[in-house]
Amino acid sequence: MSPSTTGSAAPDDLPPSAFVPPATARNRALIAILLPLALALIVGVISGTLFAPAAAGALPNATLPNPALPNAAPIFAALGIAAWFVGLRFYGLRGLGLRGGRPLFAGIGFAVLAWVAVLIGRFLPKAPIVDFDATGQAIVEIALQIEVMAIQSAGSGRAFTYLLLFEAFAVQVWAFGLVFRALADWRGGLTAAIASGILFGATGFLLFREAFVPGVPALFYFLLWGVVYGVIRLRTGSILGPILVQALQSFTAWFVFQPPDDLSQTGIQTVYLAVSLLFVLIIWRLWPRRVGDYRV
Repeated sequence: MSPSTTGSAAPDDLPPSAFVPPATARNRALIAILLPLALALIVGVISGTLFAPAAAGALPNATLPNPALPNAAPIFAALGIAAWFVGLRFYGLRGLGLRGGRPLFAGIGFAVLAWVAVLIGRFLPKAPIVDFDATGQAIVEIALQIEVMAIQSAGSGRAFTYLLLFEAFAVQVWAFGLVFRALADWRGGLTAAIASGILFGATGFLLFREAFVPGVPALFYFLLWGVVYGVIRLRTGSILGPILVQALQSFTAWFVFQPPDDLSQTGIQTVYLAVSLLFVLIIWRLWPRRVGDYRV
């Protein structure tokens, strides 16, 4: 019988990780969480970007709007740079999950499931409205929960670069590279997947450009999105695939297909709830059934 998936043992087909004393693992986990976060907050305060409105040109035409959000690029940059150097010092490139080959393609395949879920929500229709014309002919109108106002192409290079380097790479190197590995050594892979996913989701809820409106549905959406990526990190041992797919997901769903300027007047909360339900299904299907599924 396969052992329970609540432990942190390495999978049978991979060499076991070097033993890390509990005290060292705990200290590394605290450093992994607090040091990059503290540096990012300091940079945000010093640069004035933490509380300032979004800078013009951070994303073209205020795309991925909420113009009231801060320009988070300096914050993300500090977070990612600190996580990169601390992670290289503690674990190296493989330990951070920067693995190519089969782990890369497995990560892409799993992350595409989340991308498809978001696209389903992006084009989620409202209930059809049936009316009759003067001749008695039925007219059926079906509108989207979030209308597509335009197909955007101008500024796509800058937008995709921002999404890939800052929202995707910098945040994932911290959450699913450094923090995941530190927590896996301390508390086990499953705890690491959930906790790092929550960190990712909370960061996205506060600072991502697709955090259009506040509320409980939006919070569920971002936290579950993070847990999906955390489970993918646990199952594949790589973050490269989810990094690429995350940038493509945000770019296609919220940049190419331009939403209205004021999303609070749309069905965005319904979309958040629908996609959250799909995320739950993805997590359930990807959930590791045995310790041998771990790729820490």
